[in-house]
Amino acid sequence: MCKLTEISIITILGSGKMGRSIASFFSEKGIYTILYDPFEEALGLAKSELTEHSKVTFTTDLKEAVSNADLIIESAPENLEIKKNLYQEITPYLKSNVIVASNTSTYPLLVLSKGQSFKNRMLIVHFFNPADLVPLVEIVKQDDTEEGIVENVKDFLSHCGKVPVVLQKDIKGFIANRLQSALLREACYLLKEGVADAASIDTVVKESIGLRWALNGPFEITDYGGLDIWAKVLNNLLPFLDNSITVPDIIAEKVAHNKIGVKTGEGFFNYECNISNQEILKQRKLLKSVLDIKKS
Repeated sequence: MCKLTEISIITILGSGKMGRSIASFFSEKGIYTILYDPFEEALGLAKSELTEHSKVTFTTDLKEAVSNADLIIESAPENLEIKKNLYQEITPYLKSNVIVASNTSTYPLLVLSKGQSFKNRMLIVHFFNPADLVPLVEIVKQDDTEEGIVENVKDFLSHCGKVPVVLQKDIKGFIANRLQSALLREACYLLKEGVADAASIDTVVKESIGLRWALNGPFEITDYGGLDIWAKVLNNLLPFLDNSITVPDIIAEKVAHNKIGVKTGEGFFNYECNISNQEILKQRKLLKSVLDIKKS
């Protein structure tokens, strides 16, 4: 059971994949959760997935969704105009002490909070997919964030079983996505240069560094290997790593042809039409197994 007196009602704005999984997580922890979406069809899908979650209330009424919330987590599409408009729409209905957070993976807090009446009570709380399983939540604050808010949210998330990390700087992409992007850029470069095919590159990650990263971070691994050794490795390799600043051509071309992955049946690999649910269930089971091993 997860409960702190300061946060007893949570509202999630947006019932997409992330919104649904965030709602699932909190409701499983016994927190009364309101899931809002302006579209009945989207909300219907959320209801079908969360039928066993008695702590979730579904609504298309924005005032009803936010009026009594202690913590609001915006999980709208990654479109700045949509997010900004949503903030303006909720403003008249907010409690004076509400905490407003965004689950964005793209926009800096400075950009999102600009001009908002709740600017000094706004954070980024960046969950990872699937949010009901992956422990990490990145928290981003500003210099003028109201005292006590970060500590309150951090403690609340910790009590709920998450592993919150507070960034000391509002930087685009935060930590995890910057690290992921750097790896993906180099993987695309290796693929483009014909060093190996996509399956082989994935195998290298899964059967080596991926296993190590489940237990140790890059600085721990560097310490174990020896900074003197890594200094030589970096000196030899860094001049030859990809340093492009645009989307890799191989990704841009696939997106242009709507080959965007599991959703369309083809991305870097081909997928059967029924792969989505099966693969998602398989990945969830494997991820849960890894997390159980880490906890033991």
